[in-house]
Amino acid sequence: MGQSGRKDMTRAALENLAALSREYGSNPDFVIAGGGNTSVKTGDVLHVKPSGTELAAADATTFLALERARLHEVLDADYPADSTEREARVKRGMLRAMVEPDRGGRPTVEALLHNLISCAYVVHTHPWKVNALTCSQGGMEFLKDAFDGTGLTVPYVDPGHTLAVRLRKEVRRFVGAHGHEPRVMFLQNHGLIVSADTPSEIRRLTTSVMDICDQKITALPKKRAAGASPPDENAAALVNVIRSSLSVNGRKTTALLQNALTDACCESRARFRDVALPFTPDQIVYCRSEALFVPASVRAGTRALAAYRTTHGVDPYVVAIQGVGVVAAGDSAREAATVRDVFHDAMKIAHGSGSTGGPHPLSPRARHFIESWEVERYRRARSTGAGTGGGTAGGAGGRTAVVTGGAQGFGEGIVRSLFADGYNVVIADLNEERGAALARELGGTPGSTPANGARFVRADVSSEESVGNLMRETVLAFGGCDVFVSNAGVLRAGGLSEIDGRTFDFMTSVNYTGYFICAKYASQVMQRQFEHAPHFHSDIIQINSKSGLEGSNKNFTYAGGKFGGLGLTQSFALELMPFRIKVNAICPGNFLDGPLWSDPKTGLFVQYLKTGKVPGAETTEDVRRAYESKVPAGRGCTVQDVMRAIRYVIEQEYETGQAVPVTGGQIMLK
Repeated sequence: MGQSGRKDMTRAALENLAALSREYGSNPDFVIAGGGNTSVKTGDVLHVKPSGTELAAADATTFLALERARLHEVLDADYPADSTEREARVKRGMLRAMVEPDRGGRPTVEALLHNLISCAYVVHTHPWKVNALTCSQGGMEFLKDAFDGTGLTVPYVDPGHTLAVRLRKEVRRFVGAHGHEPRVMFLQNHGLIVSADTPSEIRRLTTSVMDICDQKITALPKKRAAGASPPDENAAALVNVIRSSLSVNGRKTTALLQNALTDACCESRARFRDVALPFTPDQIVYCRSEALFVPASVRAGTRALAAYRTTHGVDPYVVAIQGVGVVAAGDSAREAATVRDVFHDAMKIAHGSGSTGGPHPLSPRARHFIESWEVERYRRARSTGAGTGGGTAGGAGGRTAVVTGGAQGFGEGIVRSLFADGYNVVIADLNEERGAALARELGGTPGSTPANGARFVRADVSSEESVGNLMRETVLAFGGCDVFVSNAGVLRAGGLSEIDGRTFDFMTSVNYTGYFICAKYASQVMQRQFEHAPHFHSDIIQINSKSGLEGSNKNFTYAGGKFGGLGLTQSFALELMPFRIKVNAICPGNFLDGPLWSDPKTGLFVQYLKTGKVPGAETTEDVRRAYESKVPAGRGCTVQDVMRAIRYVIEQEYETGQAVPVTGGQIMLK
């Protein structure tokens, strides 16, 4: 076969491998947190998934090519007894086996294991249904009997080189007894390996394994227990306190898990014990070696967190609140979600293990090896952005911002900018369609999920109940609120003879009363954060207007509300600064390109033309030019202009109670 033919065969094999990888990698029943690994052999080369990458996003270019002969040398070499030195040498040997060493990345530590299997395709996943058996007291015996002569069960050994050496020994023993290699292998407290020469055979074997698991283990509960209710104010307060208490060395983001499993596991300390210790290496990598259980009490919870820190020298990544649910913490929303998903998988394993004698967690010695293994620290950092500020852009550092009126106009621009800066953002708006679509867009797609998170919450700023719910949902989604941008506003132009009482009350309820309501409920969360993390500073920012700095002809209702907003800003600033909560107002000039002005039916250009506010104007373009002519800078205000002011008031810690003009010189403070 010529070189061109070999390239075509390799390309086809890699495309098949990528399809297998995406199929199993995108299925949470098989792979969590980008775990698992796959490979295919073409001649003398092993193509294998790089460490820390996601199977769900694999394509034919994903895989690293390794020289098989060099991998055999790595496996056969003599190593010192010290595990740290051994693993360092193994890593160097595997890097030397790369066909393209300048490409970057690191081959999965299981490449040695994949290489010793003779079949072309190898798929190593961690299905919770399989691990419900491999991580139980009697599951390995069940699997041994169920797959007698076709499958291999391997007692737990440390992953990496040690596992590959042990597996080679076990495979040779199996071949001696049965005359062929096993096609399925069950690794105690680790997962499932399926090997075959074709993708279709991989799928057939995997399906047969899962069918037997389904017949043996008890199905997951589908409904929450009677009486289970959505989180109340106390639950949100507990989540907020946990996030604040865990943010000693930088602000954390949390994710709350609540379902039928958490109802059962969090019922009592005794029930939680079955899942508190890790079953698999992945659980240690992402969730630490022990989860914390706390009563549903702020005082008892903070004491338990302090005791955990004293005992372990670190903070927990997983905190179960009795009767509430499981709180997962990370440096970013993506990392917190990963911790949540991995621990959810562990709860499934614990539940399923009851079918074969109950849970069998990893031993203390095994846990210690994983905790100190550089390979796993590297994998976690690659897959979650751990240790890099959550992998976010800018300097947000795990902060969460709420923006009211965030679905369009200035609000949408502020949301997009804060998200680009690395903030978790909560888009609060009455426009569900636009707000939800924006949250989905910012949230990314599988394989390109950003480190920070976006959430839409429908909110009416003129309603205390609605804003209270907004803050609860924010805390439950991300753990707290660090920046609240009160941007929602309405404008109906008209003079004294044109504005009726109903319109006046409506505009005042949104532009003035709404700001009060938002500041009230946002500050409650921020004061609680200060109590448990006094190094925090938080910000409440009103998007005011140049109309809050000087009167506006035939626009008195809007100007009056904005003038009042500056009075609220100064008063709130005096009251809240002792809690390190800064309160400032940004006073933009006219956002002429936004929907408030340019909407062809309801925009201010249309309104001002109809009401004759601009003498001599015959078209909306005449109105626009008239307003541009009032600005020394010669143009309207932009989102970027406003964002520079927002970043300023957030970044400085010494100033509060200010009205910052962003008007292009149209309004100059006296």
